[in-house]
Amino acid sequence: MNPATSASSPDRWIRWTTTSSVVLVAGIAAVVSYRHMHTLALRHGESELGATLVPLAVDGMIVASSMSILLASRYGRRGGALPWLLLIVGSLASLGANVAVADPTLIARIIAAWPSFALIGAYEMLMGQIRQHHTAGEMDSPRVANEEHGVSDDLQDLRQTAWRWAQANRSLDGSLPSGTVIAAQFSRSARWGRWTKRAGVAGELG
Repeated sequence: MNPATSASSPDRWIRWTTTSSVVLVAGIAAVVSYRHMHTLALRHGESELGATLVPLAVDGMIVASSMSILLASRYGRRGGALPWLLLIVGSLASLGANVAVADPTLIARIIAAWPSFALIGAYEMLMGQIRQHHTAGEMDSPRVANEEHGVSDDLQDLRQTAWRWAQANRSLDGSLPSGTVIAAQFSRSARWGRWTKRAGVAGELG
């Protein structure tokens, strides 16, 4: 058996288990959290159509911002302030709406908020696993990662340019700039800078 395949099997099982859990929690939240937001919208004067669409807008913003952060992470970027802001605002709006329709007791509010909280938490854990899996693949084998994850020639050229810049900007004692410094020079994440430096030292960037 291929050791790499054997090692990745538990990771796949974990990701599939997490995905199944997210789907289950999403089904529960779709019934409970959606009904709460729908009720709140009706209470505050929204039409039936508006009350139907508002919960979809809130949850859709959470998903869209999470996917934007995930995509940025796959290319070594931080994701920017806007996706993180929208993710936080959407999550707070979902939780707030669920709490607002509950009876004014602590237990009732916790029960009302729990489906939305569980969905947000489970979904973000899944996104974290996906980001971590991609990063691990990049760190273990940059060339294979380029092929498997579709890293463009432009991004590979940028890494080579960054490595040449690092070689040309050694300190007086001959040491290379840190990965963080390399990343800052090319507006990338510190992780990308460390990955580039490691690949360059290993002779993988020419």
